[in-house]
Amino acid sequence: MFFNNSNEKIIKKLDTIIDYLSNKTNKIEEFDFEDSSKNHEIKKRLDLITDILNKKNDDELLIYGELMLVSEKMMRGDFTDKIYHTKTSNIKLNYIANVINRLNASLKQNIDTILKVLKEYSEYNYLNRLDNKNVYGDFKYLFAGINKLQENITAMLIENKSNGLTLDESSDILLSNVDKLNINSTEAAASLEETAAALEEITSNIRNTTQNIAKMATYSNGVTKAASDGEKLANQTTVAMDEINIQVNAINEAISVIDQIAFQTNILSLNAAVEAATAGEAGRGFAVVAAEVRNLASRSAEAAREIKTIVENATSKANQGKQIAGNMIEGYKELNQNITNTINLISDIEMSSKEQLIGIEQINDAVSGLDQKTQQNAQVASQAHHIAVLTDEIAKLIVSNANSKEFEGKNKVKSKTNEKLK
Repeated sequence: MFFNNSNEKIIKKLDTIIDYLSNKTNKIEEFDFEDSSKNHEIKKRLDLITDILNKKNDDELLIYGELMLVSEKMMRGDFTDKIYHTKTSNIKLNYIANVINRLNASLKQNIDTILKVLKEYSEYNYLNRLDNKNVYGDFKYLFAGINKLQENITAMLIENKSNGLTLDESSDILLSNVDKLNINSTEAAASLEETAAALEEITSNIRNTTQNIAKMATYSNGVTKAASDGEKLANQTTVAMDEINIQVNAINEAISVIDQIAFQTNILSLNAAVEAATAGEAGRGFAVVAAEVRNLASRSAEAAREIKTIVENATSKANQGKQIAGNMIEGYKELNQNITNTINLISDIEMSSKEQLIGIEQINDAVSGLDQKTQQNAQVASQAHHIAVLTDEIAKLIVSNANSKEFEGKNKVKSKTNEKLK
């Protein structure tokens, strides 16, 4: 079979359609060839095919353009646009455009829902949750994750508020106790300071008493010596009285001796009186005796002058003097014993006073150390007061911060202290 010119044009037209369908060209141009009755029908159908294909191509270009634009926006996270050419001659592309529009709308709705809830969360409102009944796949996991986040944040806020309430109550109790401790420490420090001052004064008094007791022991030794000397003098007086009795028959020759004895006795009595005065209360009796001896000496001197007329009385007076001297000896012995007992007692008191001084000094040191510790405790109590105040402020800030947010069960949260009491 041989093709004529018209047939060649038809084949060329068909090749153009093939190129279009193979995406080698974007448009099918019209063409002319001989219009026989038979060719006319062929041309009519080819032109119809060309029109259909060109219109389809134009519609597809519109959809493809919107599809790419919307897809790029969706890729960038912009879901505000859509495909408007959804009723073209290409049913499949129309379907794809509608699916993409529904996808875009669904994504926008889900994302808007998520953004709304997240915006509420960013404003510390955690009351709303996402309804994941009509979402599937990754969005369902995403909704569940956001809801889990809401649950965790709510649990955290409940825990924070509960901890804040517990800390607030505990800090109030702590603050009250610290205030009491602060007051008690201050009062204890003041009392210990006064006690330390009083103990210092007592220590000084005991130290002075111990020194005075030591002086008394020294004085007692002096009194003992004086009493011993008095006893010796009394013994000498007795010997003198014996000599008077021996020499009474030779009284005239012994007048000078009697005067000397009387003179010596007078001096001894004066010395005894001085020693008795030095002895104080213990030597009062001795002073009386010394006065009597002095009187005796005076009478002895007078008797010596009147010896010639009262020689008979001299013997009697001498015997009386001897008896008095004997009594003096006994008195001095008793005085010596009393002084010895007094010295022993003073020695015991001195020992006890020294021990008391050591003990009171130890107590004084202990009280001083306790006073320092109490002062330190007062400072610690003051610091603890500041810490308790700061803790109370932090606790109230935690509660206030939790109350400023909206979450489920906010008004039902109780402190853990109350829960433990239940």
